Amino acid sequence: MAQHDENVVWHAHPVTQQQREQHHGHRGVVLWFTGLSGSGKSTVAGALEEALHERGVSTYLLDGDNVRHGLCSDLGFSDEDRKENIRRVGEVARLMVDAGLVVLTAFISPHRAERQMVRERLGEGRFIEVFVDTRWPSARRGIRKDCIRKRGQGNYAISPV
Repeated sequence: MAQHDENVVWHAHPVTQQQREQHHGHRGVVLWFTGLSGSGKSTVAGALEEALHERGVSTYLLDGDNVRHGLCSDLGFSDEDRKENIRRVGEVARLMVDAGLVVLTAFISPHRAERQMVRERLGEGRFIEVFVDTRWPSARRGIRKDCIRKRGQGNYAISPV
């Protein structure tokens, strides 16, 4: 991790997290959906985001595949890159929580230590971990990934959770 120059200082915001949450009418929190590839994380998180949005909750969904098109497009799938992927997403989620949003994330996030790192950065009561393990028939209907077919054939490496 790079060290910061002494001239890089944190600037306090004129609007507090509490004021933002009051504006939204709810607390900022992260719902961290984790599970195996093809388990239904994105499908479940997306359905919940839609339901919350319909009820007036300010939400944002961070999906593992989507962030790899931009924020994490320079990362591969080594343990080191997976750790950096989760660190970056955790920082983005933390900023969104500070903005008063309910952030839903859908990531394999196979290492407990990385999930714990995000939990600690967010603070008490701001991180809710949800392990997703849908049954195959329903997961197949909701998720259109080639990895499901490959997994069913036994020729796809799955990251453990």
